[in-house]
Amino acid sequence: PAKLSVLLVPQGGHTGIAVRRADIPESLLSERRDFPLADYLEFGWGDRDFYMTEFPGPWVTFKAAFLPTRSVVHVAGVRGAPASSFPGSEILELRVSRPALEGLLRYVHETFARDGRGAAEPLGRGFYPGRETFHLLRTCNVWTAGALRAAGLPVRNAITVEGIMTQVRPLAAR
Repeated sequence: PAKLSVLLVPQGGHTGIAVRRADIPESLLSERRDFPLADYLEFGWGDRDFYMTEFPGPWVTFKAAFLPTRSVVHVAGVRGAPASSFPGSEILELRVSRPALEGLLRYVHETFARDGRGAAEPLGRGFYPGRETFHLLRTCNVWTAGALRAAGLPVRNAITVEGIMTQVRPLAAR
């Protein structure tokens, strides 16, 4: 059976997951309609105020780290090779089966707050409301680990980017 690509995209203290837009089943992630020209969609999850603020101050940072807060999902539409949109990032490619990819995409799909509508209401700049609460033990990297586990990959929760990367490097396609 053909294998499909899942890309782990680290950016600073954050990890995201990118997939080919064409590999997303029609029944999942209707938010892709907002990115009609994208070849890939990169998904990230985090604290709403921290993630959406260009320069979060000490209070926003403290709140994100120590208090349960609202979450947000970020979607970036990427044209061409993702490496060109994330220069300097060590992007890792994982090759998975169609059912594994669909498990991962279902996990991502379920993190959007949709209020019964078909697609989540955009908040601007690729952000959408998230369903779950962000806190110290539920960070973007823990979210990423959960998505990878939903694809059947043996990844444990990790608070840091390096904690995820160390686990995924041996699994990555060479």
